[in-house]
Parts: sequence; structure tokens; C-alpha cells
Amino acid sequence: MEFGRRTLVLRRGRAGLRIDLRSVVICTALFAVVIAVGLLALATGSYRLGAGQVLSALTGGESGLVHDIVVEWRLPRVAATIVFGAALGVSGAMFQSLTRNPLASPDVIGFSTGSYTGALVVILLIGSGYASVALGALVGGIATAVLVYVFAYRRGVQGFRLIIVGIAVSAMLGSVNTWLILKADLDVAMAAAAWGAGSLNAVTWDQVTIGGTVIVVLAVLAGLVSRPMRQMELGDDAAAAQGVRVGAFRLAIVVVGVALTATVTAASGPIAFVALAAPQIARRLARTPGITLAPAAWTGALLLGAADFIAQHVVPTPLSVGVITVLLGGGYLGWLLFTEARRRL
Repeated sequence: MEFGRRTLVLRRGRAGLRIDLRSVVICTALFAVVIAVGLLALATGSYRLGAGQVLSALTGGESGLVHDIVVEWRLPRVAATIVFGAALGVSGAMFQSLTRNPLASPDVIGFSTGSYTGALVVILLIGSGYASVALGALVGGIATAVLVYVFAYRRGVQGFRLIIVGIAVSAMLGSVNTWLILKADLDVAMAAAAWGAGSLNAVTWDQVTIGGTVIVVLAVLAGLVSRPMRQMELGDDAAAAQGVRVGAFRLAIVVVGVALTATVTAASGPIAFVALAAPQIARRLARTPGITLAPAAWTGALLLGAADFIAQHVVPTPLSVGVITVLLGGGYLGWLLFTEARRRL
């Protein structure tokens, strides 16, 4: 057993397990803050509750109105912010690692918009069932990813070219989405437009349970490809020299990342900038040389939970959480562009 300043290495024969202690500490701290924000959200609202009432309701000690408010009305929303925020954080981390660019996230390079297009087509033509909308979002996201990669490919896929092509495809799909809403019936169009702003207002336990199960499976798959993903950050040639099947793992990373985004989009609509900001904030907190999935997941959960709390309880009029993430994310994007420009000078 060897101890370093930040890393604990456990060796057993020729196998080794490397644990970044700082990442573990950061994840633990983020988990504690996420839980604190969640408990605050459970207690806050038009019917305010004490911390004891919330904890009693969660442990089965309350019945009647208090139980319904905490467990049936507020808890699904809080659980959604944690699960969906973590999914967006992991998705953004995968794409930023794959392209080696901090601007690469599913909402910037068009994959979220493609998922929204697929879900919107299903909503307008079939209905708003979660399973069908999720399938439509997945198909739309993967189709958009294929389209972006085809247009961005030129003796390989460079991160900067992928981002530029993704922004262009996203803009075109945004126009398509607007046209679809304008051509729909008024009631359906209004519901689709409200959902398209990114909202957790209609989230139910069924959506959290189904979506959470899918996200857990996808998170396990993301963990399985995390090691090759880190090796690919060194470049395709270096990764291939270490035995990584670059093409197969790149395809797996794209599919898992798009599926995470599509699962969230199907339940809440497109929520922007969480996938962009969470991996970079997590990397700075953990001080890791590259993108790591676990800190990005907990940072995403914290960002979405905090944004939803602001949207519901801080601003004068309750808003969709997507409005708050756009406002906060726009400032973050400006700061990121400024710092990246200074670094290149």
C-alpha cells in the first residue's frame, strides 16, 4: 500500500486499484450539499414545513397532508433534479473528454436539440407517453450525432470542427422545431412549447423511476468505458498503441452520452448548460488533469437542484428550470470563452 499526497494506490499482485483521494472527498462534499439543497426544497413552498416534519415524512412517521406534500408532490421533483442533473453532468463529461474541448456538450453541439426534435415529432404525431417520447428523443439524438459526425469528418474528427458543425446543425434543427410547433394544434403547440423550455413541473414518480433505472444502467456503461475514454484523451494513435479499439469505444461513448441526454429530455424537455458547466466545474474542484465522471455527475445534480430551487422559490414568479440554467449558463459560457481565449494568446 502506497500513500501519496492526493492518491491512494492499493496493489494486489499485478493488479492495481488507483483511487484519487481528492475526487473522493469532493464527491462526498458535493453529495452532502446536494442532499442539503434537496431537503431545503422539500421544506420550502407555499406550505412551509420544518426540518423535523420533512425527515419524519421521509421515514414514514407522518401521514395525511404532510406526507402527501413531501413524498407525493415535492420528492419526485427533488429526485428528478438529482438523477437528471447527474445524467447531464456525465453526458457532458463524456463528450468533452471525447473531443478534448471544454465547449463540447450535447446542448452546444446539437445532440440535445436533436433529441428535442425527435421527442417533439412523437408528441405531435402520437402523444406524450414517456416511453414513446423517450424513444423518439433517443432516435433524434443519435440521428443528429450521425449527421454531425458525417459533416465534421475529414480524415478524422477534430473537436473544434465538431463543435462548429454541431452549432450549425443545432441552429437548423431549432428552426425545424419552431416550424413543427407553429404547424401543430394550438393546445398541443402550447404544451410542447412550455415543455421545450425545460421544466420539471410535470415530473411524476413513474418518470423518475423509469428514467432513473435507465440512467443507472447507462451510468454503469459509462463507467465501463471511462478508462478507454481517458486513454483516448491522449490522442487516437496513443490510445490505439495501448490496445484501445478507438472506433468501437468512440461509438459507445457517443451512444451512451446521447442516451443519457435523451432520457432527461423525454421527461423534462431540453435543459441547457448543465452538461456544459458541470464537468469543468468538477474538474476545477477536484483538480484533476482530465474529465472525471463521478465529480461531474454530482456537480450536475447540484447545479440542476440549485437552479430549480431558484426557479421555484427565489425569483418573484416561478419559472421553468431551463430558463434559470440558460441565464446562469450564458454567463458561464462567456467566462469560459474569455478564459480559453486568454489561454491561447
